[in-house]
Amino acid sequence: MRITRWVAFGASMLVLLSACSTGGGNKPTVKVGSDGFYEAKLVAEIYAQALEANGYTVDRTAIGIGKRTVSAPALESGQFDLKPEYIGSGLAYYQAGKQTGDPAANAAALQAVLTGKGGGITVLSYSPAADQNAFVVRKETADQFRLAKMSDLTAVIGQLKLGVATDCPTNPVCGKALKDSYGIDVATATLLSPCDTPMVQALVGKTIDVGELCSTQPEIAVNGWVVLQDDKQTQPADNLAPLVRNDLLTKLGSNADAFKKILNDISAALDTATLTDLGKQVSVDKKDIAVVAKAWLQLKGFVK
Repeated sequence: MRITRWVAFGASMLVLLSACSTGGGNKPTVKVGSDGFYEAKLVAEIYAQALEANGYTVDRTAIGIGKRTVSAPALESGQFDLKPEYIGSGLAYYQAGKQTGDPAANAAALQAVLTGKGGGITVLSYSPAADQNAFVVRKETADQFRLAKMSDLTAVIGQLKLGVATDCPTNPVCGKALKDSYGIDVATATLLSPCDTPMVQALVGKTIDVGELCSTQPEIAVNGWVVLQDDKQTQPADNLAPLVRNDLLTKLGSNADAFKKILNDISAALDTATLTDLGKQVSVDKKDIAVVAKAWLQLKGFVK
């Protein structure tokens, strides 16, 4: 009888441990990832903390894993389950030339592509918050060369030092778009981390004259820089949306709809002005990403 009782006890403990390892019930650990620059890491951290507040265990190992050429295959292979994506650029990564200025069209086209990737990936609701690639010059450069729009660069680019994202030569909305629409060749450009401190420092230090930043990057306003109008409309609508692997949604079972609602509610609450302000706190004010994420989630009532 003692053996039977111990077997029963052991079985019950196994069930208990199994439940704990999935975060309770049908709540498996969620592996969150992101691209490498501060804004993507910030939004990923917002997702992570919101999920934790709702009883999920979160693995952050893949947050900041690298540029899209790294993060997209990692998501497809199941290295992680969830990431924030800029839907226009995400679509261009898979189907160059199909991206548009319409976020709904970009989201639908991206979903069509991702349905067949890595066992299936779902594009959740996209946010009003958008962040496009922006080409920026110092005010004195804009004044000297009379620069207001990207096509103004065409005649003078040989006199200017260009800084672009590390993936620009192979990114269809960067290198190809600049060449096809503006006649600008990035072959000799300085390659720097996109939407990040090195590009800002290069502009401040005048080692480059034209820099590729993100449109929400707060240093643009802080330094009084001029964003050149993309007059040939080469940049797609880059609203943010969560991408989630379908196998995770399957594991979630009856919790899947609630899981998606957590993320969709966050998307609905994020607008471009908010994204810019949160980014300023991280990149200019040098606040910790986790602290900034928590304060905003508390402000919006997503966490206590």
